[in-house]
Amino acid sequence: RAEAGARAAPESRGRIPLPASAFVGGGAEELCACALPATGGGGSWRSRVSVTMSKRKLKEDNFPNGDCISKVQQILRERFCHLNPSAKLFGMEVQYKHLAELLKRTAVHGESNSALIIGPRGSGKTQLLCHALKKLVEIKPVRENILQVHLNGLLQTNDKIALKEITRQLNLENVVGDKVFGSFAENLAFLLEALKRGDRAHSCPVLFILEEFDLFVYHKNQTLLYNLFDVSQSAQTPIAVIGLTCRLDILELLEKRVKSRFSHRQIYVMNSFDFKKYVNICKEQLSLPSEFPEKNFAQKWNKNVQSLFEDQTVQDVLQNQFHYNKDLRSLYVLLMLALSSVTVSHPYISASDILEASKLCRVDSKANIVHGLSVLEFCLVIAMKHLNDIYEGEPFNFQMVYNEYQKFVQRKAHTVYSFEKPVVMKAFEHLQQLELIKPVEGLSACAQKEYLLMKLLLDNSQIMDAVQVYPNCPTDVKQWATSSLT
Repeated sequence: RAEAGARAAPESRGRIPLPASAFVGGGAEELCACALPATGGGGSWRSRVSVTMSKRKLKEDNFPNGDCISKVQQILRERFCHLNPSAKLFGMEVQYKHLAELLKRTAVHGESNSALIIGPRGSGKTQLLCHALKKLVEIKPVRENILQVHLNGLLQTNDKIALKEITRQLNLENVVGDKVFGSFAENLAFLLEALKRGDRAHSCPVLFILEEFDLFVYHKNQTLLYNLFDVSQSAQTPIAVIGLTCRLDILELLEKRVKSRFSHRQIYVMNSFDFKKYVNICKEQLSLPSEFPEKNFAQKWNKNVQSLFEDQTVQDVLQNQFHYNKDLRSLYVLLMLALSSVTVSHPYISASDILEASKLCRVDSKANIVHGLSVLEFCLVIAMKHLNDIYEGEPFNFQMVYNEYQKFVQRKAHTVYSFEKPVVMKAFEHLQQLELIKPVEGLSACAQKEYLLMKLLLDNSQIMDAVQVYPNCPTDVKQWATSSLT
């Protein structure tokens, strides 16, 4: 036994016993490092372990894990896509204060009011209203007492449907039951009467929110609007009627009796910020919040966002977007497309991502349709282009297009396959179905289809761009498209 121990001693001398943790959850690097001799061979085992750990840490810093990227995607997508009442309002502080005070007077003091929020699409009308309602329901007595009715002109297309929706949202279906009312006014009065409780000050206030307000104007006799405004002007149940519309001439569409009962309060929402403020909004919307779990990554992300918007390419893209359409909804679409390129291996948004997103936002849908046409249909589009050049935009018919196409086929008979007239007619009709051409209005519909006057809905620049990117376009067709007519 002593001799065996003596023989084993030289072999184990200079090695360190392997810890139990190396076998549980330990990586291959630690296993190899721990098994190395303690001396010689280019340094101690501790230095080798520290090098391995530093390399792993560097790798983790450079490429964040998938959970971190998923969290970034979730936070920013919710910010861009969902209507968040807690989100910051940009340039609407005065309008917000006015609207919040108006709704508070109705909810707290029982004062009836009516108002219109007017502004272009994407200017933030609905977001403004959501912020005002959020502030209102933070008051405890109001939260327990107030009722909201949301109607939309796209959904409630007549007064009967609107009345059913009002009854449903007020939870009064069992009260109405099978009762029959003589008029719309009687029905609405009955619904509001059911909500009364004691005197006017203690009655349950009702907020009527009418989105796409201009569509309610086209209901028969404007009965819904008349009765709502009439109640808001009389000493009945306290209600507030808030309409949202993008029509600046909305008051001109109201009947005289409806207009006389409207309070004429109008809140205008416009995107009045300049380009510098627009860029700051971009930075703020792309930045991660301070409560983000991965603090180091959040700092690097926000630093990258700051430097990103100092890049001249990004500045040019935002300048074009600002002049084209400066509403925040279109900006969020641009940022969302750029965000979709973020992955574990590409963890930060770059200038090329913003540029690519801009190209996707500004893509020409009609030009994309042209890319998918058959060669015959593309030849007909080129024939129409030449007819527009010859006759300076005058309408054309199928026979004229067919004659122009036949001239081209006769010149290039050895390279272009000639189609029968019915086949060409079918291709012409397909172009009409794709809405690349349309019949001229005001002409007789009884004319033969070969001689029905048409108009091309593409301009020359769209056609020439399509020629350059058309897949496998014959050389003769390209030359025909680019040739000038004398």
